[in-house]
This record gives sequence, C-alpha cells and structure tokens, in this order.
Amino acid sequence: MTDSKIYQASTTAPVNIAVVKYWGKRDAKLNLPTNSSVSVTLSQKDLRTHTTAACSAAFPSEDTLLLNGSPQDVSGARTQACFRELRALRSALEAQDSSLPKLAALPLRIVSENNFPTAAGLASSAAGFAALVRAIANLYELPSSPTDLSRIARQGSGSACRSLFGGYVAWQMGNEVDGSDSVAVEVAPASHWPTMRALILVVSAEKKGVSSTSGMQITVATSELFQRRAEVVVPKHMELMEKAIKEKDFETFAKVTMMESNSFHATCLDTYPPIFYLNDVSRAAIRAVEDINAAAGKTIAAYTFDAGPNAVIYFEEKDLDAVAGPLKSALSGLDGWQAAEREIKVQGLDKVDERAVKVLKDGVSRIILTSVGEGPIKTEESLLKADGTALRQN
Repeated sequence: MTDSKIYQASTTAPVNIAVVKYWGKRDAKLNLPTNSSVSVTLSQKDLRTHTTAACSAAFPSEDTLLLNGSPQDVSGARTQACFRELRALRSALEAQDSSLPKLAALPLRIVSENNFPTAAGLASSAAGFAALVRAIANLYELPSSPTDLSRIARQGSGSACRSLFGGYVAWQMGNEVDGSDSVAVEVAPASHWPTMRALILVVSAEKKGVSSTSGMQITVATSELFQRRAEVVVPKHMELMEKAIKEKDFETFAKVTMMESNSFHATCLDTYPPIFYLNDVSRAAIRAVEDINAAAGKTIAAYTFDAGPNAVIYFEEKDLDAVAGPLKSALSGLDGWQAAEREIKVQGLDKVDERAVKVLKDGVSRIILTSVGEGPIKTEESLLKADGTALRQN
C-alpha cells in the first residue's frame, strides 16, 4: 500500500542587509562571488519569510512552490540546484539507514509567505531561499550545519547564504572552482552587539527596473571600476568591518558602511549603460544622514543601499532620538514608528536640509524600524491544511 502520509516542516528566515556588498560573479551557475561580503541579519519580528516544506506520495508528481499565494516556476536552474543537493543529502541518509522513510523520491510542495514587499530591494530572495533550504533540511532531518547549508542556499540566491545565520555574518568568496569554500560564517552573534538598530525608508514597493542578476552581469562585462573594487577596495573594507563588529566600534562600522554603499553604486554608475538603483528620494536620505551626523558632531548614523532605492539607516539604540527624531518629524504620518521600543522624541527637523525633507515627505511610502536579529527559527505554524493544500491561494 502506498504511503500517503504528508511529511512537513516549517521555518522562518530573516532578511539580511549587507554592509560590505556582494556584486559580481566569478561563476554565474554556482553563484560564486567576485568578492567577500558582510551583512547584518535583521529581526524577524519585522522582516521574515515563513516557509512550509512538505512531501507526500499523495501529491502530484511535480514539485511546486507557492509564494504569497501565487504559483512560482520551480524549473529554473537555481531552485533545481537547491532541490537536487538537498535530495542527495537525504538519499545518503536513507542509504545508511533502511528504516528511514524514502522522502528524497517524493514530490515537494513548498509554501512561502513574506511579510514585506517582494523584489523591492529588501533582500526578499535572500530570506526566501534561506527559508526554502532550511525548511527542506528540517523536513529531511539533515544533520547539516548552517555553514554546510549555506553552500546550497548560495546557489539559489547568493546573499541567501548569509540569512542562514543571525547577527553579523560574512560570506567568504572562496577560491575553489566547485564553490566548496564559498560559504557563510558567523562574525558575531546578535547577542554580541544587540543595540544595533536599522531604520528602513521604503521608497518604492515596485519591482526594480534592472534585476541584481542582470545588473551584475553587465557590471562585470563593462565597468572599469569593478576590478579595483573587487581586488583592492572590498578586501580593505572586509578587514575594517569585521574588526569594527568585534570591537563594537560604531563610528568605523558606519564609515565603512557608507563608503561601501557609495563604492557599490559608483560601480553601477560606471557600468555601460549605467545602472541607477538610487533616485532623488535615496539621495535625500543620504543628505538627511549627513546632516544628522553633522548636528551630532560625530557619526551616529550610517546609510546603505542595496540594488534598489530604499535607504537602510543603521544606528545604535542610545542614539534613537537623535537619528530617528528628525526623520519622524518629517515622516510622522507613516506606518512603522509604533515598532520603537519607546516613544521617539520628535526633534531636530531644522537641522536637516529642507529640500531633502520635502523630497522624503513626498517619496517615502513606509518606514520599517527594526534591529539586529536571529537566524532561521523552526516553527510548528504550518502554511498547509491537514489535507496538504495551502492555507492561502490567490
């Protein structure tokens, strides 16, 4: 008799925002980067992907993925690489222990939900592939460590490897042709520097014009700045950033974060034709951070931008009023401020360039106030009904 049992496991995984940026691939198929990177994992209270992975002989023979209620194509090389490698690990376990159910041969049903806009420069693919890999690893009861799983998640989305850890994470570029040493490792847990905060100014929830994948390909092919960034700039920033995190040196952390963001976007601008991920609202956010730091007489805030216009502003909890106060003054009507651990003192709007304030008021649609957080978390909350169908479908 065919086993029609539905096996399942659920997890949540976080967004990470790089402070030393990944941009450019030495091997597109394996998602091997041309430089190492460092990120901060953000709290899942505010930004997370929730994924349930299930398998059953009762399911149709094809693997399926439902994201935010909509069916997704799983035939792509990236998703297939993740499925293939995870199945191979499960098959090895089954070969060693004949009593284990033969899950590797069963079709997969993956259901995922994000609590933030997808493809809007908020690292949705990183959280998505980290959750997918971790959920299937849990389903298959694999003994793999986060670093082991990072090799697999990296093939789905490069930055996904960093979302398998909480706190402060380095993705080591590696040198091996097969990518075996291109993995994520913990620089420091969230508990090491728990006072780190992030204020995200969501400029656009629309899908970006140039995807990260195609943008990287064009940059590698055409930018003259790219090689110097990969060989000289990033290695220097990696060393400074890891030291700053270990020593909880915010001023160095902030300076390197902003220089890294500028370097990355300069390389995009040096691409032919140029790639513009920043817009007028992004530039207004940069001006606001510069003015906030000038008013404080030291660097208490750091901006960074991924491949999108949204500003991520890092600061320490002790500087909440000085950093978030002027921005709340300008953007008080937006959702998100209620996430603060205490009431933010509205202040200092007069210290920020009034033209920048006007652009921010007109262009920011939402704010997300969050903090450094933990890596993937196993959960009993399933996105499937008892019969194996999704709770929510569009």
